[in-house]
Amino acid sequence: MSDKITRAIRTQVNRTSEMEHSSPLFLTSSFCFEDAESMRAAFADETDDNIYSRFSNPNVQEFVDRVCELEGAEAGYATASGMSAVFGSFMALMKQGDHLLSCNSIFGSTHTVISKYLPKYGIEYSYVPATADAAAWETAIQPNTKMIYLETPTNPGLDLLDLEMIGKLSRKHGIILNVDNCFATPVNQQPIEYGADLVVHSATKWLDGQGRVLGGVVVGKKELIKDIYLFCRSTGPALSPFNAWVLSKSLETLDVRMERHAANALHIASALEGHAAISWLKYPYLKSHPQFTIAQKQMQNGGGIVCFELKGGLEAGRNFLNKLKMLSLTANLGDTRSIASHPASTTHAKLTEEERQAVNITPGLIRISVGLEHKDDILADILQALL
Repeated sequence: MSDKITRAIRTQVNRTSEMEHSSPLFLTSSFCFEDAESMRAAFADETDDNIYSRFSNPNVQEFVDRVCELEGAEAGYATASGMSAVFGSFMALMKQGDHLLSCNSIFGSTHTVISKYLPKYGIEYSYVPATADAAAWETAIQPNTKMIYLETPTNPGLDLLDLEMIGKLSRKHGIILNVDNCFATPVNQQPIEYGADLVVHSATKWLDGQGRVLGGVVVGKKELIKDIYLFCRSTGPALSPFNAWVLSKSLETLDVRMERHAANALHIASALEGHAAISWLKYPYLKSHPQFTIAQKQMQNGGGIVCFELKGGLEAGRNFLNKLKMLSLTANLGDTRSIASHPASTTHAKLTEEERQAVNITPGLIRISVGLEHKDDILADILQALL
């Protein structure tokens, strides 16, 4: 992984005549041509010349190239948000009559896209439990299954799926494997090494890491990315050049940031495990995690998220949030500042109680995005809120 990190940091747009060290901003909607022939060739896709920032932009391309280096991908396309990357990867590659097979424990908005909107386009779907074994996954594959989609670790319950196992199944049946790698980040986990064809990220989270901008990116096989690019080029979920510039700079510190996030998270998880106010706690690099063996196989560390169930359910969850003094209450994660959320009343509130229970989003579930503050300060705030 070390060589990938170095290459990502050193990947930049070509220097201008000013010989700048840091990449400049290309805040322009369109690009000029020297003559009519070069303009014709660009529009005919005979060259890679920039035409319009909805299609491509040097800042956006630098960000994409850096993510490709980290993920070991052939190509990529960046979008305005994580959800537009997810949606684009679905709509560009599936059609009426196709079937999407997904892990049931996924982000609330992704569930909405799959269950509410894909059927409007004649795309079928079915869910497999996050804890399903290879036999259950293979049984769920249908003759018209075009894509397998999953998150690992899952949001918000931190279930882990065996990428190697599902990668083998997808290759066996000729199915596109699409992995949301947002929680782990590319410095912690590289799904392409295990057979993923596509990897999507909400760059808004750990890739930015400071809660500043929205962004999304999908990387993977060149032929699949081409279809996604053509779909997004026409439908318009383009990443702004400024946001791309911010995100590209953020990737230069991703490795060192995630090392600190993970160290802090392991400290918090270890200290809270067994607390009298907590029914259970999950963190991928604790031996008590049900998929600890999988975590050690495919992740370099446990990541920056800790989740636990409070005794007392919904009211206990609300009381906990109200008693926090330092941790932020906000609809985000992956920030330098620690964040607490209560999924049952926020990110997954639109799911029915039955749907929440199916993916282990219990009434008292708390998700902590562990920041870069001193680990003892984070822990102290959580502990006083648990009293």
